Amino acid sequence: MKIGIISDTRVPGGATEVPLEVIRAFEGVDLILHAGGIHTPEVLDWLEQIAPVKAVGRIHGGQTDGPGPLSLESEGDPRVAEQQVLQLEGHNIGMVNNLQLGGFSDEIFPGVIEARRLPDGAVPMIVEEFFGTPVDIVVFGRTLYAMVEEHQDILFINPGSPSIPKNLVKLGDVAILDLTPEGCDARLIGLAEFT
Repeated sequence: MKIGIISDTRVPGGATEVPLEVIRAFEGVDLILHAGGIHTPEVLDWLEQIAPVKAVGRIHGGQTDGPGPLSLESEGDPRVAEQQVLQLEGHNIGMVNNLQLGGFSDEIFPGVIEARRLPDGAVPMIVEEFFGTPVDIVVFGRTLYAMVEEHQDILFINPGSPSIPKNLVKLGDVAILDLTPEGCDARLIGLAEFT
């Protein structure tokens, strides 16, 4: 199974539209995971022309991922939940916009988990506590910093943003996750390679 992963489209807001390069980057995907920072349901509709979409976070007509009465989650959009755990190809994928792991005082940026030098078994335990169930893949967003890192047999994927990476208005990244019952492989895709 080939999965496209995107986050922090923030349209309208930080960007005026989802870059068309996403279409080419997601060519042949079976599913798209949107890890929050959505702003408007039209983004999910646009992505759904490529493949089915599952998303996390809240949509608030110009504001994203905060509490409020206008969230698609509360309005029953079946694509969106505050967080999701998906079982795909024998893997448990935990997906959330804002990954707030116990014992970490800051957001999860590239290198942060490694720098903590946690004892063996600690990372799976912290992640299970967060999602309420064991997961072997964590998909998240919010930071605008792309990363693919594995720690204690858990794969962490943040695709960054396709249009405002690191808060700079330019082409950014998405990620591709290839899943089989035997394993998984994730890689970042720089959208600039499709221009």
